[in-house]
Amino acid sequence: MTEILPLLIGGLALFLYAITQLSDTLTELFTEKAKEIVKTYTSNIFSAIAIGTLLTILLGSSSAMIIIVIVFINAKSLNFKQSIGLIMGANIGTTFSSQIIALDIGKYSIIALFVGLVFEVFVKNKQRRLYGKSILYFGMLFFGLYIMENALGPLKNSQTFLDWIAKVEGNPTQGALIGGLVTLIIQSSSGTVGMAILLGKQNVLSIAGGIAIMLGAELGTCSDTLLATINGRREALKAGLFHLCFNLITIVMGLFLFQPFMSLVNVISRTTDIGGVIANAHMLFNILGVLVFLPFVRLSEKLLNTMLPDKKSTTESVKE
Repeated sequence: MTEILPLLIGGLALFLYAITQLSDTLTELFTEKAKEIVKTYTSNIFSAIAIGTLLTILLGSSSAMIIIVIVFINAKSLNFKQSIGLIMGANIGTTFSSQIIALDIGKYSIIALFVGLVFEVFVKNKQRRLYGKSILYFGMLFFGLYIMENALGPLKNSQTFLDWIAKVEGNPTQGALIGGLVTLIIQSSSGTVGMAILLGKQNVLSIAGGIAIMLGAELGTCSDTLLATINGRREALKAGLFHLCFNLITIVMGLFLFQPFMSLVNVISRTTDIGGVIANAHMLFNILGVLVFLPFVRLSEKLLNTMLPDKKSTTESVKE
């Protein structure tokens, strides 16, 4: 562990730092364009889901995307109804990073690091430097994953760790709780799912264990979204609560139908790589979650509007 932990913590720190900086840089690049797109295409639930998916892929973080949605709501550029599709789309968009992690491109991260560094040192134009920074942080993100993957390899020979993992694999609820706790600690569902994928690639974690941890990560990611709603408009709070309820309901369904879902993932996945199967499970779970939840969107909206009516409406009813 004295050899594993420094590399694991260092790789994770690099990964999380890169995600934060990448989200900030891309937000700076795309926020104004995003505002126009969001205003134009969010009146329809299906187009809102598509926009939410696309912007989350560009930003590299569902949390960043949903926090931007909350910022837009507080700025009165969006309302709660428009945010619902964007939040559901963000859950689909975040699975894109899992697929990239499963592709094992970390070994090529040095190319992105070099190109980004060249932009940073030699390019003077501010806009072009932002694009260069994005490339640099992408490289940093995948280099962090590469470090973690190499750090986790020796765990195959640790009987203590294998015994602990066996308990997680035999109890999906326990695995989900661990995934949620890890996400709360590191504040990144991508980081938690990424580590599960890397453990799977090293044949340390089984498909069952990886899926259970992934389910927990989906719930843990709601924490920073809810924090972003503090002192905001009531519409923003409703958006944060919708995100929590949507994730919680789909996770409970995932745990209840755990074995059939795992069988479906195995049938669909055309790979023997456990990491790839976990990445496929992440994507399939979020897509199915959106499809299952779509008929209940209006009901959810009405319930949250009833529970948290607008302050104006409350004031008017009191006067009456």
